[in-house]
Amino acid sequence: MRVLVTGGSGFLGREICRQLVARGTTVSSLSRRRSPALESLGVRQHQGDLVDPSAVSRALAGCDAVVHNAALAGVSGPLPPYWNTNVRGTRNVIAQCRAHGIGTLVHTSTASVVFQPGGLRHADESCPYPERHLAAYPRTKARAEALVLAANGPGLATVSLRPHIIWGHGDPHFAPALARAVRAGRLVMPGDGANLVDTTHLHTAAHAHLLALERLRQGGPAVGGRAYFITQDDPRPLRDLTAHFLRAAGLRATWCTVPTPLAQAAAATCETLLRLTGRTRTHALSRFLVAELTQPHWFSVEAARRDLGFEPPITFEAGIAQLRRAT
Repeated sequence: MRVLVTGGSGFLGREICRQLVARGTTVSSLSRRRSPALESLGVRQHQGDLVDPSAVSRALAGCDAVVHNAALAGVSGPLPPYWNTNVRGTRNVIAQCRAHGIGTLVHTSTASVVFQPGGLRHADESCPYPERHLAAYPRTKARAEALVLAANGPGLATVSLRPHIIWGHGDPHFAPALARAVRAGRLVMPGDGANLVDTTHLHTAAHAHLLALERLRQGGPAVGGRAYFITQDDPRPLRDLTAHFLRAAGLRATWCTVPTPLAQAAAATCETLLRLTGRTRTHALSRFLVAELTQPHWFSVEAARRDLGFEPPITFEAGIAQLRRAT
């Protein structure tokens, strides 16, 4: 099988490519920049933008399946950049799959597409999209996922995976942000950190993509046109999670609580200032970020177990041990 991975140079994309190559798959990548790590794996690299039909068409030529992993991620910022990459880019990938007669498309979504005020507790795939998302990222990822699932049919089998808070060695977002937030041995956070949160190790997230590719190619259970939550199936209090990640990085910090209403007010003010100044920061303080830091969000993976044969290939403890060894 010949597989194109969009966003192959990114954190999750590289691991998907690595696991595919390890299974003997011929792998190509479409990214905005070249990756030495992909070069060492023997991955054929294409440079280009998702919204450029010719770039996507060149990358897709000769492929049998696509893992559409590329996206603009963030917790803040205006809608247009997210819409351009996540919605227009996904629409273009679907169109080019059809133009090239590619029959298999696995989409990397996010559990945040269903996040809503009040949080989520053991949510399954029957949970609807909220009427109003708190940020542009989950809003546009929900729209992209809907496009992918609606595209499922006789000529193109599609599935969407919803990993949540992906972490592991080389994580460029979650753990480094926590480390930057530590000041003089103090971690200032909204809420008390007791809210249960699901996470997904890098190996687990990539493994699920390979399972989805296999199920779509083999037929079997009717997975086409469906979305699946993917996590470690091991929700933990946010305070405990942060302590594990900080210790793995060689840091210790005391959790210092900021009252949630105060954090929400600060986030609303920050969003207003960014909007008035026209700044496009994707990782600034936002109401979406405060909500995820103070409310529960954990999910059922029973559907993925049943239909994809999914089980996390690595435990939370083993993943943390890997981080410590890599530090």
